[in-house]
Amino acid sequence: MAHYTPPKQGRASQLIDVIVLVILTVGALFVPLWLGLAGAAKSVETPVANPTWETLGQTPAQAAQYEALGYTPEAAHDLILARFDYSFSITALLTMIAVILLYYFLILRFSEVEYREVIAEKFGE
Repeated sequence: MAHYTPPKQGRASQLIDVIVLVILTVGALFVPLWLGLAGAAKSVETPVANPTWETLGQTPAQAAQYEALGYTPEAAHDLILARFDYSFSITALLTMIAVILLYYFLILRFSEVEYREVIAEKFGE
């Protein structure tokens, strides 16, 4: 039986593959930011008029650490009082489920096609 040698991919095809993967990676990382879907705490519900460390609920040790990082009570106001938003959209959830299922079946289909091609190359029709 002859030794199997897989088909070679050209340099142009490899370059296109790399570019597509970089675009997909950057898109996956930054599209949620651009659409405003990332970042749980976007605003403070009840702002404090003249914030001090005490009105922000910080102990002297916490206040010292914030000051060591260069924060003042006014600058740390939004950072300390911002709360996570745990709400979600049923539409977004269903869309994500559909996308994951579509991806799963697409990968299964491509895998089956490639598996059959390898078997045909190795053992013939």
